[in-house]
Amino acid sequence: MPLNPALDPPATPPSSSAPHQRADARHDAWFRYLVRACALLVLAALVGAMLSTLWGGREVLFGDGLHFLTSSDWDPVNNIYGAWAPIYGTLVTSLIALLLAVPASFGIALFLTEIAPPWLRGPVSTAIELLASIPSIIYGMWGLFVFVPFMASIEPALSATLGRIPVVGALFDGPPLGLGLLTAGIVLSIMILPFISSVMREVFQTVPARLKESAYALGSTTWEVVWHIVLPYTRTAVIGGIFLGLGRALGETMAVTFVLGSSYDLTTSLLMPGTTISSSIANEFNEAVGLHRSALIALGFLLFVVTFIVLLIARLMLRRLALREGRS
Repeated sequence: MPLNPALDPPATPPSSSAPHQRADARHDAWFRYLVRACALLVLAALVGAMLSTLWGGREVLFGDGLHFLTSSDWDPVNNIYGAWAPIYGTLVTSLIALLLAVPASFGIALFLTEIAPPWLRGPVSTAIELLASIPSIIYGMWGLFVFVPFMASIEPALSATLGRIPVVGALFDGPPLGLGLLTAGIVLSIMILPFISSVMREVFQTVPARLKESAYALGSTTWEVVWHIVLPYTRTAVIGGIFLGLGRALGETMAVTFVLGSSYDLTTSLLMPGTTISSSIANEFNEAVGLHRSALIALGFLLFVVTFIVLLIARLMLRRLALREGRS
């Protein structure tokens, strides 16, 4: 049966569509190349910075080898360098910052998403985000002139109370200097708190309202809803936000330099002065020459390595959580 020509759609000439298709394919290829170049540029900058620090610290890294990593001796006069004290200080202060910032950030995010009235959420959220915009040197000056005297006034009470506990007493044994690992860790926790709390607040808001309303309808309390509904739904993003704050704590320089005390003596007391990788570089790089400069650049390379290991652990944890959620 012949078709009605009036009802048939007009055929598109192949000659008019082919140039447009070729142009679209060409533009897509250009866009892919541009995006790929941007990604490779970031990787090239990272690899270049790592290789440059490795090359700059080759005299110490390849000369002393494992002794540079395991020794805590630091004597620029006799050209004796050990990186264990800065590595220890970096890890301890970052751990203290996480132990203090994560519970506080969780409480802030929980308050803003589940408890706070609408008129209060905006001002509190703005105040938390403003903390992230304060330069680190301002935190350091505040820590040196305000927080260090305050810590010096309460450290005798810490030594008299917590210092008598058999297991943890050694952590709070020392003179009331105010400067030390504990002070630096507390300042770091204040600095990373806005980052972790902002991530937690944003991901808590992505939980579907029907899930929480169903739990409330079954008689669950606010804590039960958060523990059994909100956290399982957002735990991958929450862990990512925590490690984001940890990365900020590992590389912080100026604020830690002001309140840490710059001491290479290893001690179990959190009240004693110490040093970190970044603060050692900031304190000594200006007058360092020869092997001393090589040792400081080697510390920078070790900071790359420590940060990479921490982020690798974070990625492995997130992948394991993703696999577990996929099986469930």
